[in-house]
Amino acid sequence: MGKVIDIQASHNYNIIINDLGFEWDIVKNMINKKRHGISFESAATAFFDVYGILLEDTSHSETEERFVLLGYSVENELLVVCHGCREDETIRIISARKATKREKGEYRNYYEKRI
Repeated sequence: MGKVIDIQASHNYNIIINDLGFEWDIVKNMINKKRHGISFESAATAFFDVYGILLEDTSHSETEERFVLLGYSVENELLVVCHGCREDETIRIISARKATKREKGEYRNYYEKRI
């Protein structure tokens, strides 16, 4: 995976998550549901995982900054969500899938280091 960019600091932060905005291509959402069994509506909920891991996606960042989020959805599934951010800070979901066994291990190891 890429470089972790959300390192936990020794400070407390207040983050307003109610104002997160999401967008996606309707056709890509349908294709993603068919291919991976995950809707972008469900993928958006992974952004509210307080222990989520945010990574730079340098292999797909030629024309825009892209990121990968590893986080739990409200359905309690660990998801890998590829996304970009618009200038107005809207999160544009590109794809989403269930995490592999290896990715689940990385999440668990990262989580254990943070508690």
